[in-house]
Amino acid sequence: NILPAVLVGCLVVTYRTFPLSNLSYLLIGLFLTLHSVGAHYTYAQVPVGYWAETALELSRNPFDRLVHFCFGLFLTYPVLEVLVRFLSVSGFVSYYVSVMTPLGLSGLWEILESWVAQAVRPEEGIAYLGSQGDIWDAQQDIAAALYGALLCLLLTVTIRKVLQRETRPL
Repeated sequence: NILPAVLVGCLVVTYRTFPLSNLSYLLIGLFLTLHSVGAHYTYAQVPVGYWAETALELSRNPFDRLVHFCFGLFLTYPVLEVLVRFLSVSGFVSYYVSVMTPLGLSGLWEILESWVAQAVRPEEGIAYLGSQGDIWDAQQDIAAALYGALLCLLLTVTIRKVLQRETRPL
């Protein structure tokens, strides 16, 4: 949980100079909550994931994949907000970078996770990584983050267009 603690520290330090919207703080908080639950139990052993695995007749605990999806879903909007409000990036570039940021960070996370597993617990690497026998786990986790980011962007653009239509005079 070192990286999430660093993120919270950065948010606290920058709160006065670069305040985000309440929605961004809520989304970040939701992601950090899911991440903390996964870190507490290990992602492959989260109890609600076992329930979903049984109820949906899945071959593995889906909590890990859900958190990766939520990484993209919940963190794309705050990234977009920082780009638009503080860095004056707009249009296609802001949308592109807001999706590529969680995608790149997700890939970086998978790489760092594998390095930690090799350095700290080489004999338990597969169990530590929580791949649950899936040789494509890292790639599917990254794809889940991409799907979440794309859904967030789709929702953001759609809601903005609806709100713009509603505020136009007749």
